[in-house]
Amino acid sequence: MKIIEGGVTAAKGFEAAAAEARIKYKDRTDMAMIYSERPCVAAGTFTTNVVKAAPVKWDQKIVKGSPFAQAVIINSGIANACTGAEGMEYCRQTAQGAAALLNIPEEAVLVASTGVIGMQLPIDRIKAGSETLARAKKPTIEAGHEAAKAIMTTDTVPKEIAVCFEMGGKTVTMGGMCKGSGMIHPNMCTMLGFITTDAAISKELLQEALSEDIKDTYNMVSVDGDTSTNDTVLVLANGMAGNAVVTEKNADYDALRKALNTVNTYLCRKIAGDGEGATALFEVKIIGAKTKADAVTLSKSVVTSNLTKAAIYGHDANWGRILCAMGYSGVDFDPERVDLFFESAAGKIQIMKDGVAADYSEEEATKILSEPEVTAIADVKMGDASATAWGCDLTYDYVKINADYRS
Repeated sequence: MKIIEGGVTAAKGFEAAAAEARIKYKDRTDMAMIYSERPCVAAGTFTTNVVKAAPVKWDQKIVKGSPFAQAVIINSGIANACTGAEGMEYCRQTAQGAAALLNIPEEAVLVASTGVIGMQLPIDRIKAGSETLARAKKPTIEAGHEAAKAIMTTDTVPKEIAVCFEMGGKTVTMGGMCKGSGMIHPNMCTMLGFITTDAAISKELLQEALSEDIKDTYNMVSVDGDTSTNDTVLVLANGMAGNAVVTEKNADYDALRKALNTVNTYLCRKIAGDGEGATALFEVKIIGAKTKADAVTLSKSVVTSNLTKAAIYGHDANWGRILCAMGYSGVDFDPERVDLFFESAAGKIQIMKDGVAADYSEEEATKILSEPEVTAIADVKMGDASATAWGCDLTYDYVKINADYRS
């Protein structure tokens, strides 16, 4: 497997576009389209929040009940969440309009929204934006990049990746883009993720691959403890790579799963590192846990601890906060056996050994914690299980951004 240039247009047959529809933002693109020349099998995972946005409900219906999907229409600025029957009707009108423009069935159009909750979409601008997108769509890398920029809200950078790998003797490509910066918490987050591939695979196996991978990727990301109403990850596979259709779990299925994990892990790290106001990606690795479930719980507890996140912002090796967060996680472990390390591009240092402070240099620890990507590694010495969670530091700017988000 090799990482290559591009995003959602890297795979054969996929096109993308961006448009300035002026939905909320007045100085940037705010709508995007992904389109496949051929019908795709589609898979999706969605928010666990009981309050689900209209586009989430629409996409759940399409992914479950439609034989294929062929396009995605995305807007930023307004989430179309908590908008009642009118919001659902706007999803239908968006899909209906795009279907007519692209000459595909209404049931083949997925929709996604991100932004302010509670506001109704300006449907006339959405329809006009869809017309622009349909005219502008191209299969170029730049078109994919512009689409990744158009779905941003408080994100500071676009997030995209593409890889190529082998399946059944054919070169297969997978590309992805996502957005996410705030209202992000495990069990999906306020993020939209779109993955395209020219692999040929059954709908059932594609869904299983995505559902399994979510557990170790998007469900392990937290910025601020808030699970969004709009979380959506969609995968479209159009089969244009020409490999034999994967209908059973074999080497080709394993290759696709590995590629999917690579794409999702990359995008998750980008989301965590671009958390609202963040200055650093904070990665937490738990090793030596008794079970995978224990490792997941411990890593999430540390990465969501506000006191720990504030310490990371201050470049302070306050290991007591990490041990404390592990202690209230509900996992049974022996704190007097825990070893704790900090690691970054500046080096690695042990700050706790067998549950007490190690003999380490505070200056060296601060140097390591001053990098833009910081990892805490906790060995609980209870077994062989491990897990990794991603978050970010907690800064003054997080409060500033969210204090006036609607305005």
